[in-house]
Order: sequence, then C-alpha cells, then structure tokens
Amino acid sequence: MKVKFDGFLAALFAAVVLASFYPQLGAKGGVLHPEITNKLGVALIFFLHGIGLSFAALKAGTLHWRLHLLVQACTFGVFPALGLLLYFGGAPWLSPDFRLGLFFLCALPSTVSSSVALTAAARGNVPAALFNATISSLLGVVLTPLWMSLVTTSGGQGADMLGVVLDLCVWVVLPLGLGQLARPFLGAWAARNKARIHWVDRGTILFLVYTSFCDSVLNGVWSAHGFGTVATAVIVGASLFALVMVIAGGAARWMGFGPEDRIAAMFCASKKSMATGVPMAQLMFGHSPVLGMVVLPLLIYHTLQLILAGALAGRWSRRLERESE
Repeated sequence: MKVKFDGFLAALFAAVVLASFYPQLGAKGGVLHPEITNKLGVALIFFLHGIGLSFAALKAGTLHWRLHLLVQACTFGVFPALGLLLYFGGAPWLSPDFRLGLFFLCALPSTVSSSVALTAAARGNVPAALFNATISSLLGVVLTPLWMSLVTTSGGQGADMLGVVLDLCVWVVLPLGLGQLARPFLGAWAARNKARIHWVDRGTILFLVYTSFCDSVLNGVWSAHGFGTVATAVIVGASLFALVMVIAGGAARWMGFGPEDRIAAMFCASKKSMATGVPMAQLMFGHSPVLGMVVLPLLIYHTLQLILAGALAGRWSRRLERESE
C-alpha cells in the first residue's frame, strides 16, 4: 500500500509541536489574542463555506432518502452512541478530559471534501455523497452541541450551553447564511479562486489548532498524560473507523443498495470533519485549558480516516473496474 504524503497533515502536527515550544504566543492574553482572532477565524471559514455551498449541485442526490437516512443515522446516532460507551465505560481507565475529547469526536458531523473526493476515487455515488456530507455539516451546527450537552452536564464540565448555542449562531450560522446571500455576487469569484480559498481555509484551521494547544501546554495538561494518551487515541480512532464502516456497509447491503451507494454510505458515515470540529471546539471549550486534549482525538482520527479510507478507495476502484470489464 502506497501512502501519499499529505502536507496538511504534516502542518497540523507541526502546529502542535510549535505550541509545545512557544505556547505563550497563542495562549490567552498572548500577542496573537486568540480570544478575538479565533472567533474571527471561525466566522471566516464558515463565510467561505457559505459562498461555496451550491444547493443546485445537490439536486441529483436529494431523492435517495433511504441512503441519506442511513448516513445521518450513523453520523448522529451510531457514532454518538459509541461515544457515550467510551465516555462512561472508559471512566476507570481514561481521564475525563480525554473521554470528553473522544465523545466530541463522535458527535461531530461528516466532512465534505474528503467524503466526496474518496467516494469519487472509489467510483461511488458522488451526488449522494455530496448531498449527505453537506447536510451533515448543516445538521451538526444543532446536533453536535445537543449531544455535547449530555456529557458536559453529567460530567460536571459546567458548560453554558445557552452561551454555546448563541456563539454558534453568531460565529457559525450567521457567517454561513451571509455567505449564501453573497453567493450570487461572489460565487463566480470563489470558483475562480478555489485554490486560494482552500489555502485560507486550511491556514485558518492551522492557526486554530496551534492556539488550541497553547493553553493546554501552559497548564500542564500534556505532562500529566504523555505518549500513552496519543497511543490510546490511535487505537480507539482506528477501532471506531473500522466499526462504523462495517455497520454502514452491512446496513447498506441489507437495505439492497448497489456497490456505488454502499461506497457513498460507508465513506460519508465514517468521516468526521476537522473543518467543523476545530472551530466548534474553540467556541465550546475555548475558555478551558482542556481544549487541546479535546481536539487531540479529532487530529488523530483525521489522519487515520485519510490513510485508511484512501487505501480502501483505491482497492474498491480497482475491483469495480475489473467487474465492469
């Protein structure tokens, strides 16, 4: 299996390393003023997403409601249920902050870009993948904080969920809506400058990841956990990916879907969005030194899902090509 080098993944881990050596810059009260710049970065990301979100491109996939129901049930039902098992069942062995991060990962929506790209690479149903990934991102604005309210309340995290919802409305929903309103005027410009917007989007995420870890380093979160937490995140992340892929694939086969639909279901159901997760974590836990630990499982899972799904996409594409011949 040949794994292609991904510069963004390398940059993500470079941001974490940079935070471990220079945490003062990105910590609260530092020269980067993350308490202000992070929210502006979140707004910028979702404004750009709103400009690029074409509902006309989703028409071809809207009628396949059984496939959509399966994907969203896995994303916001099966995944959070597994997260609850990890959160409450892992209490004797895992720290509360790490368990919170694992559940946050499970409560997130699916990612758009890699779900669609991998479905296309595997010769799956691309319109259905585009529809599901986009709808998942929109549903996540509401469903992710609702799921998180279960554990932040029961776990004594003391999160002000009303404040979180208001923050999400101001810094996520409003910019997304403004982006949609601006699409008739800026849509053509965005299409011509897709590569530049992509760099702005990823650069903003790198900034958010860096500042997310700075306060955790200064507060000694990492020195209290060490390499064992990272290894556990890798094992749990790979297990979650494999389990949800098996569940989604088995359900799709039981429902009588063809190979193209099964591929779309498995890729969309098993993905978790870095682009949505990091900004949401900033808004929900930006006041807390545990933010870095909350984001860690997402960083690990993001890497695993690209590597594992990329290998599967190549394999399935070759198999479908042989079958068509």
